[in-house]
Amino acid sequence: MQPSRRPCIYASFALLLSFAAPRTFAKNLTISSTPSGARVEINGVEVCKTPCHLDYPGGYFHKTITVFGSRLMRPLTARVYSDGYAVQEISLTEGPFEWVALNGKDRGQYWLLKSHSINVLLDPLSHVLTGTIRTRNARGELVNLGSDMPVEKVAENASPAVVRLVGTAKEGTGFFITSTGVIATNAHVARGESSLIVESPGRAKLLAKIVYVDPKLDLALAKVEGEGFPYLTLASIENVRVGETVVAIGNPANGMPDTVTSGIVSAVGKYGPAGPGTWIQTDAAINPGNSGGPLLDTRGETIGLNTQVAISGGTNPVPLEGIGFSLSADDLIRVLRRLYPDTVSTPEGRTEIAEGSGAATSLVPESAQPRTGEIAVSSKPTRADIYVDGIFVGQTPATLQLASGVHHFQVKFSNGTMWERSLDVLTGSELSLNASLSAP
Repeated sequence: MQPSRRPCIYASFALLLSFAAPRTFAKNLTISSTPSGARVEINGVEVCKTPCHLDYPGGYFHKTITVFGSRLMRPLTARVYSDGYAVQEISLTEGPFEWVALNGKDRGQYWLLKSHSINVLLDPLSHVLTGTIRTRNARGELVNLGSDMPVEKVAENASPAVVRLVGTAKEGTGFFITSTGVIATNAHVARGESSLIVESPGRAKLLAKIVYVDPKLDLALAKVEGEGFPYLTLASIENVRVGETVVAIGNPANGMPDTVTSGIVSAVGKYGPAGPGTWIQTDAAINPGNSGGPLLDTRGETIGLNTQVAISGGTNPVPLEGIGFSLSADDLIRVLRRLYPDTVSTPEGRTEIAEGSGAATSLVPESAQPRTGEIAVSSKPTRADIYVDGIFVGQTPATLQLASGVHHFQVKFSNGTMWERSLDVLTGSELSLNASLSAP
């Protein structure tokens, strides 16, 4: 009589199941800092304060054994910051790695978390802030702002106040307009971001909170904590002359940082195709990445914010050479007058924010302070990916701090099952979203 094979079949079937079952056991990622109590953003969304423990599937830490296990399908970057300290930006993942399904046809990429525990040492601002006061050049010599200067002198004096701004999915330029860390830039650089990484010419990295975005003008303000920043003054449009030499400073894409170009003022006035406001047309080169940088006259004063270039018509539009547009500093001055009651104009037409005003020694006034709401996102079943405005921010359940305004939420599994909603987040609100999904 043949021996029974049933026990062997059962054993083989059990072994197969042990390898085929999803490995979804959660593991902790611990993020701590010195000093503690720092805020942590992951892919641009604030998730916790240090020390904090974030739950992720085991497959995010080590190669998944089976094709059914959880994989991290995108890189993760953390920003850790605290008032009075420089921001630290850390890549949490390594990769990409390749995975191939058992059929040999389906394949893709995944990332792995580098460690279960990360400690971040934050540097005090006093250790990283560099630059000189606006009224002194790089050698510490006093500068007479009322006299014309050659282009190289304008660039030398102004460059310490011009910064590179880095968001979650875009970059641009900005410049300090107060010694207390207020930065002017374009709205299209800041829109959709709650904060931006600020890189000074010395390459020190700071964190700026978005505090004001003009709903009509392409204009925004951000705020870095600290004092003693080099800054630029603003000149009235009345001082701008067609034909005068101007200097643009910025960080063009695919170019070197702190790039300087020069040209002349081609025209001044209203120009509907560019948008509301008063515009300065110039032939100084303005490229993608220059957005939000200053346009300066030869006295070293800011007369405009570099914003856009003209585009040709037709089916394949291209930028037109020598036709760039800067939003006039007058438009920024009008905004500042609403936010800063102590904004002053000098007899020469320059505008500065009075250093003794309460607004200049803290954040911009209350009406322009950062406004956020708290959103608790859960799902059934759990461990679904959360996307906010198209950016991956973690897995359910999670509690998010988001800037006030309309945000689009997506909760989905890797198999494509998705739940989505748009929600208007109000300042100080505490809301819950519960997504009901079919298991993958």
